[in-house]
Amino acid sequence: MAIAALITWLLTAAGGFVLLGTWIAKGGVRQPSSSHLPPPVIFGHFLLAVAGLVLWIIYLVIGTKAVAWVAFALLIPVALLGFFMVLRWLPVYRARAAGDPESQPAERHFPVMVVGGHGVFAVVTVVLVLLTALGVGAS
Repeated sequence: MAIAALITWLLTAAGGFVLLGTWIAKGGVRQPSSSHLPPPVIFGHFLLAVAGLVLWIIYLVIGTKAVAWVAFALLIPVALLGFFMVLRWLPVYRARAAGDPESQPAERHFPVMVVGGHGVFAVVTVVLVLLTALGVGAS
């Protein structure tokens, strides 16, 4: 289960990189006032997720349950920030047809399938990390 969590975490990260890259490329950093996603929230989400992933890899190498629990604990604010960003992104997605594409926020350009996949893999990752930390399925 720990390896499955790593795989879903890496898939989640791949989707997150696509979203972050899109946001940056479409002006999210250059014009933060036009974005509904505050840069500190985006970069905080990213940094906490990366820190948790690094800890998860360390857990896989050394096998200390405390490291697994810290990785899981980091996922809680990551998930909350992600949920916050989805709530801020939904109105932008719904209003996508209106207005000039140049004046729209950077997150308007997020591929819907990537957003959905990122969210689904994130939820699966949180569940798998929790179950692993609890020792479910361990032999």
